[in-house]
Amino acid sequence: PSVVVELNRAVAIAMCDGPEHGLRIVDELFTRGALALYPLAHSARADLLRRLGRREESRAAYESALALTNEDSQQRYLRRRIAEVSA
Repeated sequence: PSVVVELNRAVAIAMCDGPEHGLRIVDELFTRGALALYPLAHSARADLLRRLGRREESRAAYESALALTNEDSQQRYLRRRIAEVSA
């Protein structure tokens, strides 16, 4: 299994068992150094943090994702999410 498969598994676990369970797996992936340059991993982490009410950490993770992507539609999405968690 690849680290992207592990990330997808973390998201599925978060959907079934709650965001704290998925976040634990995502944080482990980051601790191992995996996915550090993968913007979707930062975005997934940000969403889990947002769902847990950890807005400042969520904003920082969305900003990390934004810094790593140059895709216009992703940038627009991430900017909207940053504004939402900053409000």
